[in-house]
Amino acid sequence: MRIIVVGAGVVGLAGAYRLARSGCEVVVLEARGAGQAASHGNAAKIALAESGPVPAPGVVLQSLRWMLKPDSPLYIRPSLAPGFVKFMLGMAAHCTDRAFRNGLETHLRLAEGTLDLLDGWAEDGIGFEMHKAGVLLAFESRKRYAEQLGALDVFEHFGMVPERLHGDEVRVREPALSHRIRHGLYFPDDRQVEPDSLTRGLVKRCRELGVVIHEHTPVRRVLRRGDGVTGVLTDRGEVTGDTLLLAAGVWTGRVSRQLGVPLPIRPGKGYSVDYSPAPVRLRTSLTLEDARVAVTPLNGMVRLAGTMEFGGLDEKIRPRRIAAIKRAATEAFTDWGAPAGEAAPWAGLRPMTPDGLPVIGRLDPLDNVYVASGHGMLGLTLAPATAEIITEAITGRRTPPVAEAVSPGRFTRG
Repeated sequence: MRIIVVGAGVVGLAGAYRLARSGCEVVVLEARGAGQAASHGNAAKIALAESGPVPAPGVVLQSLRWMLKPDSPLYIRPSLAPGFVKFMLGMAAHCTDRAFRNGLETHLRLAEGTLDLLDGWAEDGIGFEMHKAGVLLAFESRKRYAEQLGALDVFEHFGMVPERLHGDEVRVREPALSHRIRHGLYFPDDRQVEPDSLTRGLVKRCRELGVVIHEHTPVRRVLRRGDGVTGVLTDRGEVTGDTLLLAAGVWTGRVSRQLGVPLPIRPGKGYSVDYSPAPVRLRTSLTLEDARVAVTPLNGMVRLAGTMEFGGLDEKIRPRRIAAIKRAATEAFTDWGAPAGEAAPWAGLRPMTPDGLPVIGRLDPLDNVYVASGHGMLGLTLAPATAEIITEAITGRRTPPVAEAVSPGRFTRG
């Protein structure tokens, strides 16, 4: 079986690797360099403790208040474009307690085997930087802390019981924090993965398995026959195959639209900035919950990542939003100061869906087209499980029960 994978981010490469391990012939097409879109500048975390979907109770009212602040953690650039309006209304409809809890449970169920799968990748020769430092969710306000407690029973159902910290207990866990941080939840199982090292490792291992990877090769047109696809047309010419896997991040919807099956996958822009050497010595990875800023220590550096900006396919860096991320670190850590070694800031487009869940499975009514996209801020966390699901769906022609909630059919039926 010859599989064409469109997209060489962490999700597409994970799928290509797993399919090749199952004996498939795989060719990967990437419009940029492998791993150089949303995968490159993400928060570098296996974020089990932060697996809640973006639509959440209270988000609608909060986002309306934040729309007046261009440096807020969530910013929506208003548009009257029908697709944008429909998407935002769909997201608003999922900002209920029931939808949030169901979405969180779905993510945690998908991610149950992630850590074992990552260890298996390393044992199979995929070299990448990984740390096992856990994560501390750090809170300034009691209100934000209490909001997080509301879903704690879902985490505990999956065996994730955090350490609850208050006052000086927070600084015992992470001495670098200032007294602004009054509450904390420490989850010991979360990990940190430097994404560029992972995509490089996946590319290398995929090629060892015979996968052909064409970078800087955008797909111009999908070649269709009846209820299936025969290949794609690129700048390098025609590429044929038995099965097509769309793992192109925010651009997946554009390709599916060519096939007459549009998917509501839209961009949510995020930002990050790296510091090398690290401005402070950290014992653990953190998320500054009030500011929605992730702080991830890696080898010789620290990455700050955050914000969610809904608009178009615009990767322009807005200085105010970078300044807000940096300000959060300055206020949260006692010795942050004005650190040297600041890299150029990065902005990338996360593939978002109205219900906050990924889209994984066969693209009905097409016989041989599959989708692995819409992972939002959890691409790194859910890539291993997504690869397993897609491989079972393509090679075994069956959808595992865990994937029923994330099927493309929820957007395409009727």
